Amino acid sequence: MIVSLQMYDWPELEAANIEFWTLIRDKLSQKNVVGPMGLTHYPDESDAWLRDDLLLSQACGMPYRSYLHEQVTLVGTPNYGVTGCPPGYYRSAFVVRKNDSRSDLADFADAMFVYNNRQSQSGYAAAYFHVAVSDFWFSRELESGGHKESAAMVATGSADIAALDAISWRHVQAYESFSDQLRVIEWTMPTPGLPYIASKRVDRRDLFNAIDLAIRALSTKTKDELGLKGLEYIPASDYLALPSI
Repeated sequence: MIVSLQMYDWPELEAANIEFWTLIRDKLSQKNVVGPMGLTHYPDESDAWLRDDLLLSQACGMPYRSYLHEQVTLVGTPNYGVTGCPPGYYRSAFVVRKNDSRSDLADFADAMFVYNNRQSQSGYAAAYFHVAVSDFWFSRELESGGHKESAAMVATGSADIAALDAISWRHVQAYESFSDQLRVIEWTMPTPGLPYIASKRVDRRDLFNAIDLAIRALSTKTKDELGLKGLEYIPASDYLALPSI
């Protein structure tokens, strides 16, 4: 079995993610579930999602509703304590340069919008449906490959605006020196957060309980670094109810 926790895989968080998985593995062992010693890393986190030997990973909400929901086990959703959101939910920040004089989202209609990828709930879908209320979409757009990369492109002037999920924005502020050149002009509406998933072979209850107990047992330092407040169960129907592009 393999475990891949790459969604918020900042180098500064490597030790925290290892501690988190070690605790989950220890809790699983009490149920006679054997997990791997270490985490597996892939060129793209999505490479792990449909593996038959997947014990645990974290997916984005848009791929989950698009194609994963019929092929994986929905385990639970971490609560990152995002301001303005129910437990287990998150939202995206529209980030621009601090020295950009434009103040309203509509002012960026002709700007260069950068997104991590088109299958991203927070980086693309949430932005698309938020902007649609104002009856426009950005006239120019560019794919960056990641939230950190999107933020860096806005900071350096390669793009003008990006939508970053609240947890990624948190980490950008904590670990990236260019963050002091950025500001938030608007937030999207809350949507269900990034769910933990497993292969169909995995017992959801044992894994949910192990993750829940592990979060409670994390050191205060690690819990603060990962931003974890708890674990929720958000039903698949709540993910599937969101519109897709």
